Amino acid sequence: MKTLKKISFLSFFLTLLLSSQNIFSQSNKSNIEQDPKIEQLLAEKRKNNSAITINDKYKIQIFYGNIEESKKTLINFKKDFPKTDGTIVFNNPSYKVWVGSFKSKIEAENALALIKKKYPTAVMINPNKK
Repeated sequence: MKTLKKISFLSFFLTLLLSSQNIFSQSNKSNIEQDPKIEQLLAEKRKNNSAITINDKYKIQIFYGNIEESKKTLINFKKDFPKTDGTIVFNNPSYKVWVGSFKSKIEAENALALIKKKYPTAVMINPNKK
């Protein structure tokens, strides 16, 4: 009788052990739901970041001040120089308007001479120099 109880206990335990593998296994199916606004935000972020590249050596800063004046200055600059790109950069506590993307200092100096006619406070900068 004791042997029968041991055998039935072992068979029950073995059955439980083998069936538990199916009970606790994970499913490889997953369903991810994403708000469509996230894609819009990522697209906007990519657009904003594309204006600032790491390999640019020289830029021209045409304005330094508050956000409203920075936006107005950038809009006016794009009207005056439509082929030159520009962006607004926040540097605590002010905003800067950087324009151009020049690989050489000579190229930046030539553009600076033209830009200074319209924006006399413009200066050439090297944003990647630390």
